[in-house]
Amino acid sequence: MSETETAAAPVEWLTLPDLVEMLGEPLGRVHRLFDEQHLVGSRRNGPLAVPALFLVEERPLPSLRGTIIVLKDAGFTDDETIDWLLAEEESIGRSPIAALRDGHKSEVRRVARSLA
Repeated sequence: MSETETAAAPVEWLTLPDLVEMLGEPLGRVHRLFDEQHLVGSRRNGPLAVPALFLVEERPLPSLRGTIIVLKDAGFTDDETIDWLLAEEESIGRSPIAALRDGHKSEVRRVARSLA
């Protein structure tokens, strides 16, 4: 696991081996989570990795998938999607991932749709 700085705080990143261990799933199933947009990852720091904030109770955050789809439909790359989810969003008053983790998916997706 490595850490990268964002504007707000350090972010813990989970690599594929970390995800396989944490989720208790074979590598093929972990790859499917990316293919089906339950997770989004980045290779900007080397191997494919996912912010740990994207998981809750050792599973992908359920509200993350729909939000990823909205952002991808708006033309966001994987890195742009991750950056937007982690950055402070003025209209929400916190980072979108924090709002999703608190159960405010409608508000986050409304803002995400406005980015298209």
